[in-house]
Amino acid sequence: MYLDPKSGQTWPLDLPRWCGDAKQPLLLTPLPGMSRDEIDRGKRSIWRYAKAFPLLPKAPISMGEGCTPIVEMAIGGGTALLKCEWFMPTGSFKDRGASVMLSLLRDQGVMDVLEDSSGNGGAAVSAYAAAGGMQAKIMVPASTSPAKTVQSRAAGASIELVPGTRQDCADAAERDAANRFYASHNWHPFFLHGTKTLAYELWEDGLPDNVIVPCGAGSNVLGLHIGFSELLRAGQITRMPKIFAAQPANCGPIARAALGLPAQLAQPTIAEGTAIAQPLRAGECIAAMRESGGGAVLLEEAEIAEASLMLARRGIYVEPTCAQAAAAFSRLLAAGSIAAREATVVVLTGTGLKATPRYAEFLGVSI
Repeated sequence: MYLDPKSGQTWPLDLPRWCGDAKQPLLLTPLPGMSRDEIDRGKRSIWRYAKAFPLLPKAPISMGEGCTPIVEMAIGGGTALLKCEWFMPTGSFKDRGASVMLSLLRDQGVMDVLEDSSGNGGAAVSAYAAAGGMQAKIMVPASTSPAKTVQSRAAGASIELVPGTRQDCADAAERDAANRFYASHNWHPFFLHGTKTLAYELWEDGLPDNVIVPCGAGSNVLGLHIGFSELLRAGQITRMPKIFAAQPANCGPIARAALGLPAQLAQPTIAEGTAIAQPLRAGECIAAMRESGGGAVLLEEAEIAEASLMLARRGIYVEPTCAQAAAAFSRLLAAGSIAAREATVVVLTGTGLKATPRYAEFLGVSI
């Protein structure tokens, strides 16, 4: 059932909804998880874990998302296990959430969806809507570079430019939700049940001690916590890996709160994919990190740029947004928060091909 985690109120899943009656963000009531025997090993995608989903659609919208590789790399005196989440159809981890969310919504009769995102979320929703024969409208701030919406436009999505800030864009999308279904990667709990498949993959491949993820609105933090919690309930694991969130110091409200630091006005950051000034589920993210025994790291712009180029010069070309997770690995190792002997997964969420202009700035070249 849909669940308001603050009040405990629930709603049935048979009717699609993206929020509570008072426009509060929802989760789902806890699910029982699954065993290794229930993995559908004939499927090379996140749908091998279909038994763990809240509903089973008649025809999932899948393009082979998930089952991403892990690459070992020596970083800062330790060995990081790089989880290469950009090995997805649209180039980012958000394909996990889009596949599950749109598959379940289409099964409920939703065929026209709305999203607000100028980046990976919009690209994923656009592509999976196209693959599923659905219509998609993506709302983006008017200041967004046209290059950032090309991927969504190419998939056939309509783009609406909204004057003002990123928050103005989100507010406009909520108002437009009266006209079409708001399939927001930040709001809809089905999206989190797509991102939880990351936890299932890490369990299937061998449970790590720690997982470090870049964090904006927190869908990977919450997805990992949901997935590992289900596996604990199912008796498949006896402990939850520690979950650490990496955020830019210029815009890191979740990390600041987790570290007990005062709030700060958001500033521009090269880790733009995590620049969420008012995350909907900050409290739930902080609780998830604390329950796992993990924590948060705030990273300076120079550290993020250095980590981006360090990875690129070793063949790993990813967005600065997720390179900050590698920078966080070095910080946590130096602080003793994680140990070199432990298995630590560093989640790299998006391809550097989406950030080529930023790399050109790093390198001082014109494109």
